[in-house]
Amino acid sequence: MDLILRNATLPDGSTGVDIAIEGGRIAALGPQLAATAVEEIDVGGDLVTPPFVDAHFHMDSTLSYGLPRVNRSGTLLEGIALWGELKPSLAQGALVERALQYCDWAVARGLLAIRTHVDICDDRLLAVEALLQVKRQVASYLDLQLVAFPQDGLLRSAGAFDNLKRAIAMGVDVVGGIPHFERTMAEGAESVRLLCEFAAAQGLRVDMHCDESDDPLSRHIETLAFHAHRLGMQGRVTGSHLTSMHSMDNYYVSKLLPLMRESGVAAIANPLINITLQGRHDGYPRRRGMTRVPELMAAGIDVAFGHDCVLDPWYGLGSGDMLEVAHMGLHVAQMTAQDAMHACFLAVTETPARILGLEGYGLRPGCHADLVVLDAGSTIEAIRLRAARRYVLRRGRVVSRSPAPHAALALPGRPGGTDFRHGR
Repeated sequence: MDLILRNATLPDGSTGVDIAIEGGRIAALGPQLAATAVEEIDVGGDLVTPPFVDAHFHMDSTLSYGLPRVNRSGTLLEGIALWGELKPSLAQGALVERALQYCDWAVARGLLAIRTHVDICDDRLLAVEALLQVKRQVASYLDLQLVAFPQDGLLRSAGAFDNLKRAIAMGVDVVGGIPHFERTMAEGAESVRLLCEFAAAQGLRVDMHCDESDDPLSRHIETLAFHAHRLGMQGRVTGSHLTSMHSMDNYYVSKLLPLMRESGVAAIANPLINITLQGRHDGYPRRRGMTRVPELMAAGIDVAFGHDCVLDPWYGLGSGDMLEVAHMGLHVAQMTAQDAMHACFLAVTETPARILGLEGYGLRPGCHADLVVLDAGSTIEAIRLRAARRYVLRRGRVVSRSPAPHAALALPGRPGGTDFRHGR
């Protein structure tokens, strides 16, 4: 074997597991494997997991905070306006440089797959060209999936549909949309129909910004689910944000969730950004804004968490840490039961991998040896501590490591943790 990780804890709670790697793939898993390898690493009971996956991000705007100015109101609409002001002065080289810097941050944090939306409402398609270049450059250590995103509205922005088609022809992977930003609800519904039919004809996935609003009557997710079912696109369609669902009538939601399940539509919540941008027009009590994550999961709908923004016109914080995203999602959704907290970990690993259709993802023989060794003893402890990434492996090769010792705040009795009962 090329490498064996010894004495690992797995996300399902299995302990003392060895993971043998050969040719960039997992060759075997089991307790005390008899195999030998060129290199062995004893992870000392640390959690070993498949890599983090960000199902919703905007890499074309990342690290542009303060350009051309700061979003003072903190609202979604001012962020969109700021991005509109910035677009004419964008330079491809600067876009590439910022995106590559973010990819370095991501890999160091064990984030090895990102679905990023890229604005196609600039006739130059400058951001598309930039991120296609980045995708090629980072392919050896990070999977980058691009969504053609009409930020200014498919029908509201002249030439947007033609630009979207051009972007797909250039190599962009997924069809995006933003129906709630069209001029009317009717035009929003029409944009969903047009985009889904185009994607179905091309055999592509769909991921729409959908109902990113506090308006309980913004119900484009219903239209998206209808067309997904009508066109036989189950498993290939995603509604992102869905924040209006937080404010919807409970009876309507009781009808909506089975429709989404039947249509095979996945959902992506963006806890850090939803909790920041939504409810801005409220007094008190103030709405949380994030969609109904526990209810969606209970209905059998795939739900992932996305980071959405890092240091851009919409959000002045962030570092590419998906454990921070899971931590916020857990709190906002009040998912504090043990199985619920574990589900929040899956929402930044296995579930988004399934939504993106990543091949070879997982902890089984034959899967890619893309792994993260976390300084924690369980998925819940990893979220609680935002655990250090001791090792990050891509195709069986260590691409990032941290010399940090075991966390001092680990549970009593864990190796290296503080255990006052025994004077440590």
